[in-house]
Amino acid sequence: MSLMSYLLAALFLPLFPFSAAFNALYGRAGNTALRAALLLAWPQIGIALIRTADGPPPDWLLPLALATSALYAFRALALRELGQWTAYLATSLWALLWLAGPGEPAVGSAHLHALGMSAPLALVALLTGGLEQRFGAAYTGLYGGLAQTLPRLSGVLVGAMLASVALPLFPAFFTMLALLLTSTPAMPAASFALLGIWLLWSWAGARMIQGLVVGPVNPDMPEYRAADLGSGSAWAYAAALMALTIGGLFLIGDLP
Repeated sequence: MSLMSYLLAALFLPLFPFSAAFNALYGRAGNTALRAALLLAWPQIGIALIRTADGPPPDWLLPLALATSALYAFRALALRELGQWTAYLATSLWALLWLAGPGEPAVGSAHLHALGMSAPLALVALLTGGLEQRFGAAYTGLYGGLAQTLPRLSGVLVGAMLASVALPLFPAFFTMLALLLTSTPAMPAASFALLGIWLLWSWAGARMIQGLVVGPVNPDMPEYRAADLGSGSAWAYAAALMALTIGGLFLIGDLP
């Protein structure tokens, strides 16, 4: 029964090749709200399944989790479409929730750590929907200079993406720090792998931001005439990011 629970959990805390299920489902979900809901709920199901297991996960699951996370972090570097980038980053983040130790998919409050990883991604998904409504797609290189033409949307998008790649003071930063401090005594090699994956996230996020937000403005492109995010919506996104920052500070208590 334990093995079956872990195999089912591998769908929701995605491990390769089971990770293909989430990415396919996310790609088929055309509704922005549905995508955001998937990002919030998917890892919570995996944690609940792991807690029904009778024993610790098999030893081979932990190296597979690191390999899965590294694979999707590396693949995110080459992506130009923001929706697919969000799904791949989610897969890379959630796979690391297996690394805390026997019987627990995350350090301390597992559900809160998973929520802290997923909430910024849900914000990115909602903002991706806004880009798709304005321009028909959310590809890097398709349009540039959004920071000049849509400053409010660009500002909250950059904030949500930085939170997603575990910038300091956001919840994922403290989750990664807790995983690093936990794995260092038992698995020094895992610590180096975690640092490498973290670097890949930052690199992938910087490339995506550069392709969407930075650059010269072409007055002939549609973004020159698109409406910016309303001030009320911008403040709501900013409040959500501030709440994530404050929430991240509560995870300091899980540091060993």
